[in-house]
Amino acid sequence: MLWHLGGGLGGIALSALLARDGLLAEAPRAGKLGREGGLHHPPRAKRVVQFFMSGAASQCDLFDYKPLLIARNGEDWDPGEKVELFQSTPGKCFASPWGWKQYGECGKWMSDLVPKLGGCVDDLAFVHSMVSKSNVHGPATFMQATGFVQPGFPSAGSWISYGLGSLNENLPTFVVLPDKRGFAPNGPQNWGAGFLPAAHQGTMIRPSAENPIADLFPPEGYVTGHSDRDAQDLLRTLNERHRDSRGDDSRLEARIRSYEMAARLQSSAPEVLDLSEEPEHIQRMYGMDDAENADFARNCLVARRLLERGVRFVQVWSGADNGFPRRNWDSHEELERDHGVLGRGMDAGCAALVKDLKQRGLLDDTIILWTTEFGRMPCSQGAKGRDHNPFGFTNWLAGGGIRGGTTYGATDEWSWRAVENPTHCYDIHATILHLLGVDHERLTFRTAGIDRRLTDVHGHVLREILA
Repeated sequence: MLWHLGGGLGGIALSALLARDGLLAEAPRAGKLGREGGLHHPPRAKRVVQFFMSGAASQCDLFDYKPLLIARNGEDWDPGEKVELFQSTPGKCFASPWGWKQYGECGKWMSDLVPKLGGCVDDLAFVHSMVSKSNVHGPATFMQATGFVQPGFPSAGSWISYGLGSLNENLPTFVVLPDKRGFAPNGPQNWGAGFLPAAHQGTMIRPSAENPIADLFPPEGYVTGHSDRDAQDLLRTLNERHRDSRGDDSRLEARIRSYEMAARLQSSAPEVLDLSEEPEHIQRMYGMDDAENADFARNCLVARRLLERGVRFVQVWSGADNGFPRRNWDSHEELERDHGVLGRGMDAGCAALVKDLKQRGLLDDTIILWTTEFGRMPCSQGAKGRDHNPFGFTNWLAGGGIRGGTTYGATDEWSWRAVENPTHCYDIHATILHLLGVDHERLTFRTAGIDRRLTDVHGHVLREILA
């Protein structure tokens, strides 16, 4: 009897451990949530990293090559219709300050500002026909992050956390690595859970800060191990009693879970954030030796360490809405200065993550998404800047299920307006969910009498860029 009981319990524990690590013989079935499986169909990927360039990175200075803009540089810009801009009137045709070269077997033209990403083009799929519903930073940032221009909606990372759950036990499902200099417009609302259970909001980590996770450890000498355990037990009892009387409010349940996660993070987070064992050549590849961009480089390297330890969704931000001098991509006054510094760091960090994931065998089941809230105009603002352009800009994707070396959609000859396959964030989100094994029309949450979804009532999978 003892053997059968003990063996049975051991078998249950072993089964749970094997399922956690994806080692069970039976593959997850479509329609059944599993750590390795999607909700609705077999997945091509199981994790996502999103790069967000806050301030609006210029497509026509990075990825969208237009020979006519170069040929007409300094001439009057006349697209054949009246153009109303965000804070200026159309200036002259403004060719990029950087040259262009072709890269890879696909022959993709890339700016001299991003030569390291140029070396990765055969792994990247460019969507050149992105369109935003707003040319104002706050609403447009919300749109790319949550699918809506209004506040109060869950971020893409929160939807993925809600739908697929965690791949690990000791780290959050959704981690956000903000720019050290500050937040993008909307601040932490960009990674909020909205009306989803609060436990699915992003967990913010600042790898370059003295305390990367605020209040993770108590002050020295403030508590002992014994008193800490007693206090946690008492708080757990009080919190659970409070929660049980307020069943419709998810915030306390999320807080209880966050405290439990914090306890586990006290042992797991220091190891993840400790880069001392990373080889010097890896740190240089990410750009850690570039003083102006070392923070972004560190975030990219930490992103890789989080992904390989089972974090489902990692968001890396570049650019902060912190006034003047500008330290974001919003290059109204002097594009070459602003894009030059940020572009060099972005190029090194993003290219390094693509290469590093690939050499570790993780790119096959990791989706990389590079985005910004909108693009910039092909004409000048003043003499050296560019105004906002919501009519045509670029995203790129790589990794799990993405067909590298491809281009989808196009802007006109000026890099102004999307004229071939106009694409919204809904289509990007639908494609990512599809690769994760989720039908974007079936992942819903009922709130205020409406079955809401990440893609609202829009979106289609961009099958042309799928492998």
